[in-house]
Amino acid sequence: MGSQMSLFGLHCLKGKEKEEERRIRANNREYNQLHKYATNAIKTSKYNMFSFLPLNLFEQFQRIANAYFLFLLILQVIPAISSLSWFTTVVPLVLVLAVSAAKDGSDDINRHKSDRQVNNRKVKVLLNGELRTEKWMDVQVGDIIKLENNHFVTADLLLLSSSEPLNLVYIETAELDGETNLKVRQALTITGDMGHNLEMLSAFDGELRCEPPNNRLDRFTGTLMFQGQKFSLDNEKVLLRGCTLRNTEWCFGLVIFAGPETKLMQNSGRTTFKRTSIDRMMNALVLCIFVFLVFMCTVLAIGNSIWEQQQGDFTTFLPRQDGVNAAFSGFLTFWSYVIILNTVVPISLYVSVEIIRLGNSFYIDWDRKMYYARSDTPAVARTTTLNEELGQIKYIFSDKTGTLTQNIMTFNKCSINGKCYGDVFDYSGQRLEMTEETEKVDFSYNPLADPKFSFHDHSLVEAVKLENPEVHAFFRLLALCHTAMAEEKTEGELLYQAQSPDEGALVTAARNFGFVFRSRTPETISIVEMGIQRNYELLTILDFNNVRKRMSVIVRSPEGKLSLYCKGADTVVYERLHPSCSKLMEVTTEHLSEFAGDGLRTLALAYKDLDESYFESWRQRHHEASTALDDREDKLDELYEEIEKNMLLLGATGIEDKLQDGVSHTIEQLSRADIKIWVLTGDKQETAENIGYSCNLLREEMSEVFTVAGTSPEEVRQELRTARIKMKPETGEGNVTIEGEGEILGKKSKLVQDEAVNGEYGLVINGHSLAYALDKTMELELLRTACMCKTVICCRVTPLQKAQVVELVKKYKRAVTLAIGDGANDVSMIKAAHIGVGISGQEGMQAVLSSDYSFAQFRYLQRLLLVHGRWSYLRMCKFLCYFFYKNFTFTFVHFWYAFFCGFSAQTVYDEWFITLYNLVYTALPVLGMSLFDQDVNDRWSFQYPQLYVPGQLNMYFSKTIFAKCVLHSGYSSLVVFFIPYAAMYNTVRDNGKDVADYQSFALLAQTCLLIAVCIQLGLDMAYWTAVNQFFVWGSLAVYFAITFAIYSNGIFLIFTSSFPFIGVARNTLNQANVWLTILLTTILCVLPVVAYRFLLMQLRPTINDKVRFKVRQTKASPPPPPRRARIRRTSSRRSGYAFSHAQGYGDLVTSRRFLRRAPVSRSTAFSPTARSPGKFLPTGRSAGYSPTGRQSNLRQDETSLQMYRAVKDPQI
Repeated sequence: MGSQMSLFGLHCLKGKEKEEERRIRANNREYNQLHKYATNAIKTSKYNMFSFLPLNLFEQFQRIANAYFLFLLILQVIPAISSLSWFTTVVPLVLVLAVSAAKDGSDDINRHKSDRQVNNRKVKVLLNGELRTEKWMDVQVGDIIKLENNHFVTADLLLLSSSEPLNLVYIETAELDGETNLKVRQALTITGDMGHNLEMLSAFDGELRCEPPNNRLDRFTGTLMFQGQKFSLDNEKVLLRGCTLRNTEWCFGLVIFAGPETKLMQNSGRTTFKRTSIDRMMNALVLCIFVFLVFMCTVLAIGNSIWEQQQGDFTTFLPRQDGVNAAFSGFLTFWSYVIILNTVVPISLYVSVEIIRLGNSFYIDWDRKMYYARSDTPAVARTTTLNEELGQIKYIFSDKTGTLTQNIMTFNKCSINGKCYGDVFDYSGQRLEMTEETEKVDFSYNPLADPKFSFHDHSLVEAVKLENPEVHAFFRLLALCHTAMAEEKTEGELLYQAQSPDEGALVTAARNFGFVFRSRTPETISIVEMGIQRNYELLTILDFNNVRKRMSVIVRSPEGKLSLYCKGADTVVYERLHPSCSKLMEVTTEHLSEFAGDGLRTLALAYKDLDESYFESWRQRHHEASTALDDREDKLDELYEEIEKNMLLLGATGIEDKLQDGVSHTIEQLSRADIKIWVLTGDKQETAENIGYSCNLLREEMSEVFTVAGTSPEEVRQELRTARIKMKPETGEGNVTIEGEGEILGKKSKLVQDEAVNGEYGLVINGHSLAYALDKTMELELLRTACMCKTVICCRVTPLQKAQVVELVKKYKRAVTLAIGDGANDVSMIKAAHIGVGISGQEGMQAVLSSDYSFAQFRYLQRLLLVHGRWSYLRMCKFLCYFFYKNFTFTFVHFWYAFFCGFSAQTVYDEWFITLYNLVYTALPVLGMSLFDQDVNDRWSFQYPQLYVPGQLNMYFSKTIFAKCVLHSGYSSLVVFFIPYAAMYNTVRDNGKDVADYQSFALLAQTCLLIAVCIQLGLDMAYWTAVNQFFVWGSLAVYFAITFAIYSNGIFLIFTSSFPFIGVARNTLNQANVWLTILLTTILCVLPVVAYRFLLMQLRPTINDKVRFKVRQTKASPPPPPRRARIRRTSSRRSGYAFSHAQGYGDLVTSRRFLRRAPVSRSTAFSPTARSPGKFLPTGRSAGYSPTGRQSNLRQDETSLQMYRAVKDPQI
């Protein structure tokens, strides 16, 4: 299907009033057509056969460069001012327009094909009681359609029924949110009863009222009136266009939004077009060049007027036209020289830049060293306009989970009722380091265990087998409190489909320790507890969201006991615990701090027994709130807060999220390149801080790591100011230093000056404090303090805050920013930065779809920047310097010649040389340099990351460098003009005939020019390849071949007026003094450049000069850079866990729908002896351990939860 969001433009309906509420009647086209809802046809193409040429030309001439050259062409067709033939401008202009038109036309043809392909897809529509195959474009709002497995969803649909039990359907939403894991949707019970009965479906006359078309992918609000009843509708009942039906034989749906009104199409806004700083600088320079061009033309026009007045003898044989005096002649001359000198900004410049960027993008796509074989993921340059910007990055903003870490979770440790499990101790009581050789727990006694799961602490298994009530309650909670789906294709082989890796790890842990989540219906959860099948009635799911940071379930046990189970971020859960848990909270908090020292992600677990009468009252109010059309979420949140109080703490979990390969080394390399890395994460402060230490963002040798955790604006301001004064005491209470106004990527802003500090510092700030710090009155204080630090870690930040931090740096720093992430919560940050990089990770592809560059591993970032980025920047800068040099030299020769031709606007070169100079003679050599040149290879680039620093400082191309190019061109043009002029003045041939005719001088000057600029190119090129050799020597050979061809007798006889230089090449280039003049001119052009560069290299060598000298000395590849040894830390910091759930799964499994299919008969899968404590001989430190001192064994009819009580032992 392709990426519909990228191809489908937003189609706006014209002449239609704003829709306040949508009303739809099923199977009633006449009624629905009265509202003039959009059909399902889409149109994303821009042109048709008749509008292509005028519209495309109109768009192209909106570009200043194209309009400028069109203006020149108009001037050239005016005989009174044109001394150049029209083809000198028409040929390059037509070529550029044709290439652009071909590209635009090709893109639009593809859009037409995509439109036709999508609009002509077939779908089964229920019309007049039978299923008919119709095209997508003919589907209308209110139609009932049938989808089959692996079919794309035709339009936004209300799910009516499906082939699966419980009316579930599985969909893939990669086109919408980038997530590749399957999502579950469920139909209402009343519509699900219709099944595949076409008569019932045809008779369905429900009336749907819902929100108008909008772009909210994660939200839908509506109601369905059917058979006198009102049913609430939300996002879990809707299938959106762009989804794909998976693992579902068929389903029926009612069309709600069609075509351009679907949520997919409503989201098809234009992506912001990013441009590089070099682009912006080049635009400014081009404007300066135009001003300079006007200045030169004015000087020459004044010269013409003076000449006309003082030297009028020529009027006897070249009389003026009527009404033309000296002043008017100067006016005409001004426009003539505008035409002649226009080559200071050739149109080929823009074409060459795009070719170079495209080539360097291919290098990224083709780089095998950025290919991740495990997931078959290559690096992709999703844009071709930002390559050189990769060589100028100063600030990197990175997500943590899935970017620095793998986002593959493993259950490592837990704390249950005040006891910590997960560590392994030797006989002396010393904690052992976990290795591959460490003995693992044998779960063979559990046939339903996951063979991939590993755990090392045998004492936890012993506690489970001894039927410790708190341990059983702990794992029972993990087996019940989740939204995972279980799939059992064969007996005993379970596959969990969890919406987050964390939840999957917790459910799998419970499974291995004997509490196996087996299956679920909307009303029940079936688990196997130590070999016994138990069915819990699922009454309510209190769903997770970003504000609650927790989820709860309310279940009724087989014995009829009502219980609420809750898991969530520890601070959130702690606030809702019963006061009797205070002692247990202290112990559990210590364990959480230990988990933080290992960088684990944590959850707190709690439960609560409920009174039956209270719950029935609460349940009624919950139903009313869930069906409310207004403020539904706020009302539900209030009810959730009411019931989640006075819970009892069970313990906490510690899940490991391992670092990706090479993260530490990559961060160290980027730091050596003077790139500052800021981590913006939703994790808690302590977890993020410990990950920062483990990946070398924070280091023990840092002077200090500041923590900002103020709870008021005044506290935050004081903490930031205190940190700043510690780093640089002399700043005192002074205000922020503003350098003045600058331009960063075209946006004017005030710039905050960088402040140097002694030592390296780190800054950690949490999201609550960051909200205050980002206020306009404090943002400069935050920026000033943060920019003094080597590393900044922002914790518990929202996606909006991530973007705000990036925007803050962009606003006040003259620096290029890069944001890298892998999840949907990183999209705003990726779009806000100058360059966005997406990682193909565990959290889906949303970040990749919004990025400029993408790859599979964080470690590839160093190659993207230090190799591809630096080379691209270096090549682009060399290209621009050389391009301006060769064209200014070419143009200045015209300027000098004007003083010797009476300012008559005569050209010094042959017109064909003027036409072919940029298109043929000098095009390929400079492209070869710009595509293949490199100062040192990639291994030396990694060995010396400091080579990256000049790009950050704009040392290779700036206004100063441009001014030097202009001066260099001025000198070369003087040599190219005056040396041949002096050499040919009063000179005769070997036969005594005169040499100094205009055509011979033109040929000599243009030959000297071409050879001089080619040699200059050779001096600029640091890396010669066979392609470069071919381009340089081939261009010179082509020049001489074309010159002899167009100056021959045969071409003159065919096109007499167009090729007047008959015989000049063979008559001039056979003279020895001509070649000596070419040699002398070339030496004088090159000699000062060589001398200047030699002295500069000796007196003030750059880092590039030093490394290249070392390369020449070694003549071999450098040894691999030493890797920093990872330092294992112990920490007492409190840890936290950013819950990675997505909102909306809670109500999915509570629709009160019984199974239509008989479940697969299952055995308990446990041998009776596995549960019998009499046959189990415990060993180890936890044998017989019971924190409450109660009997470990349980009666068969008594649950662990019933025996659990609040901890009151003062020793704990």
